[in-house]
Amino acid sequence: MFKNYFKTAFRSLNKNKGFTIINVLGLALGLCVCMLIVFYVIDELGYDKFNTKIDRIYRVNNDIKFGGSTRSFAQSPAPMAATFITDFPEVEKTVRMRRHGEYKVRKGDQNVQEPDMVFADADLLNVFSLQMIQGDPNTALSAPNSVVVNETIAKKYFNTTNAVGKTLLLNDSLNFKVTGVIKDIPKQSHFRFGIFMSMVSLPDSKSDSWISNNYNTYVLLKSGANPKVLEAKFPNMVKKYVGAQLEPAIRMSYDQFVKTGSYFKMNLTPLKDIHLKSNCIGELGNNSNIQYVYIFLAVAIFILLIACVNFMNLSTARSSNRAREVGVRKVLGSPRKMLIAQFLSESIIVTFIATLIAVVAAWALLPYFNDTSGKELAFTVHTFAWLVPVLLVGVLVIGGLAGSYPAFFLSAFQPIDVLKGKLASGFRGGFLRSFLVVFQFSISIFLIIGTMVIYHQLKYIQNKNLGYERDHVLIIKSTGTLNEQANVLKEELKRLPGVKNATLTGFTPTADYRNSTTFFTSQARDAKTALSTQFWGVDVDYIPTMGMKIVNGRNFSKDMSTDSASVMINETAAKQLGYANPIGMELYLPMDAKATVLKQVRIVGVVRDFNFSSLRDNVTSLVFELSNNTDALSVQINTTDIAGIIAQIKSKWQSVSPNMPFEYSFMDEEFDASYRTEQRIGKIFVAFTSIAIIIACLGLFGLAAYAAEQRTKEIGIRKVLGANVSIIVGMLSKDFIKLVVISILIASPLAWFAMHQWLAGYAYRDGIKWWIVASAGAGAMIIAFITISFQSIKAALANPVKSLKSE
Repeated sequence: MFKNYFKTAFRSLNKNKGFTIINVLGLALGLCVCMLIVFYVIDELGYDKFNTKIDRIYRVNNDIKFGGSTRSFAQSPAPMAATFITDFPEVEKTVRMRRHGEYKVRKGDQNVQEPDMVFADADLLNVFSLQMIQGDPNTALSAPNSVVVNETIAKKYFNTTNAVGKTLLLNDSLNFKVTGVIKDIPKQSHFRFGIFMSMVSLPDSKSDSWISNNYNTYVLLKSGANPKVLEAKFPNMVKKYVGAQLEPAIRMSYDQFVKTGSYFKMNLTPLKDIHLKSNCIGELGNNSNIQYVYIFLAVAIFILLIACVNFMNLSTARSSNRAREVGVRKVLGSPRKMLIAQFLSESIIVTFIATLIAVVAAWALLPYFNDTSGKELAFTVHTFAWLVPVLLVGVLVIGGLAGSYPAFFLSAFQPIDVLKGKLASGFRGGFLRSFLVVFQFSISIFLIIGTMVIYHQLKYIQNKNLGYERDHVLIIKSTGTLNEQANVLKEELKRLPGVKNATLTGFTPTADYRNSTTFFTSQARDAKTALSTQFWGVDVDYIPTMGMKIVNGRNFSKDMSTDSASVMINETAAKQLGYANPIGMELYLPMDAKATVLKQVRIVGVVRDFNFSSLRDNVTSLVFELSNNTDALSVQINTTDIAGIIAQIKSKWQSVSPNMPFEYSFMDEEFDASYRTEQRIGKIFVAFTSIAIIIACLGLFGLAAYAAEQRTKEIGIRKVLGANVSIIVGMLSKDFIKLVVISILIASPLAWFAMHQWLAGYAYRDGIKWWIVASAGAGAMIIAFITISFQSIKAALANPVKSLKSE
């Protein structure tokens, strides 16, 4: 019986090749996109899942509001980890990690800059599931100057993973003994360091300061412990420890401090949520956003629905072609259930063929998808282990759902009505088909508007005046290791013909390196007028090199010795201080944790606000001091011969530091990199939107073909009576165009609302322009009309004799 079903189904599909190709291609495209998105979503949701204790690991965050600013830190005070162990019975273990600048590692006669290094507590390997190849996880990071490295680092410096007992020389002065080798941390981890140095090697790790946040602190809760119960104890801990140190610094009690609207709040973030739900200051990696996972899942569902809608539309549209077949079968005794099984078989066969094509297409497109999304996805044995059963179930579910309406619709025909020709046919009057066409194009128009808004916002970001010049600024890394030679290199580079200016500092608008502090407006240290601000050390060449503007006062000067006690502030800081003219006003900088020693500084200049963080955030206050920060060297280039000037700069570098590799980047590239997620999302949206439109147009093409076929005799009569091609094309197109217009009216407000919510995440945005919605609607109309016109013109140009000769 089943063999007969499939044999008949194959004959029917082969007889209607055009219908079959359109259905298979539409479903294959939809399934291919779904598979790629599912791979992406599974990868995103799989972060940190390799940790066997993931359900018990939490990171401590710190939210601070003080001095006119509000910040959320992924970091916490140094003594907090030990306090958790002594004060909270819910906590089993704690581990801290801290980045402390970059180190150069000796390899042969060269020093290699290693950015992926971090200090970590001894319990690192007992909290996180980092697979150890050599060494004892309980003691590997217990001793001072001990280090655990991954396989890649071990092979890089020792040409073997058998590295325990060997020594790494850091910064030409620090010997760290390798006490453990671990496997490379999985790619799906929110941190991926290659070198872990023992925390006891860092003197600051023993600090008792509760008002300085530099450590990423993780807690491992005991089995059965409730994180909410633990969090409820945090306010008392903050008052006890933070309040005790804060009170002498700001000369008010902690309760008074809270009454001013300020706060220190600590909370827990589950390890499994860090990658997708955390975007705080001091993250250990580049996290993603759960919002994009939801968006991609919605797109996958929509595209698959469009593909299924095509199947249902085309199947019901061609019902008149098979009505007589159904009538004859029923007259000959076929029960309805056998007819349903017959049509469901055809649906499942189409879905199965489409699935095979989709798997091959997804495999072929995966490298391109990886390039666009920044992923490293691959088809593996493990992938096929879950993919094959899912696809088989999917074939039955999608095939059954997509073919259910046609099957029940066709099998319900009454044979007497069919054989007498009373069955209504054609496109007109098919409410369900009209609804599904509107549904398809509403989704397509929604995606078109979303894509255009994303690209418009990216263009706005790239063209916005940020308050500094990021073009032709070359940033040389690792100059901090040159010590005084860094200043020598800077002066030599300034003398090159193609160099306009140069500045030495690690604080650049596009860098991750940040520093914050609090200033007081008087020695009384009044918390109500305190200024919590970014605090950057720069040299006298910083402002001109970055192309920033001074709106009041002057720049630092190397000829004025008093500038060592001077500062410049940005416009936002001036507004927060409430000074009409801040030049000459004094600020007081605490020099110790208890603010007992204050440094008096005088404001000499006000710099126009510039965006030194993401355009998602408003510009915050910033204070510059004159210092000798040599962490990076920024060079403003004034030549079209970029390759030539880089070669000259490299030559100067090698003359000063022959054992260090020359590493550089351009500021505009670093700026673009901070919006790489949006750029990738934009490209993926373009691709998926294009596919959605193609699938929708395939369905529209098929419907137009069947509508024209069912009205062949009407078209012939109209032509005989004098109707020209344009009249016939308009007649066949108007029903479809009406549906597209309805789609535009439905999709436009929904897309506007959704994209308005997305844009709300940016402090600086250009809004949704009316022409974006208009262009999307016009584009959909044009695409639909071109698709319909192909079949309409073909029908209009047909010889009426052929369609009327049977009459």
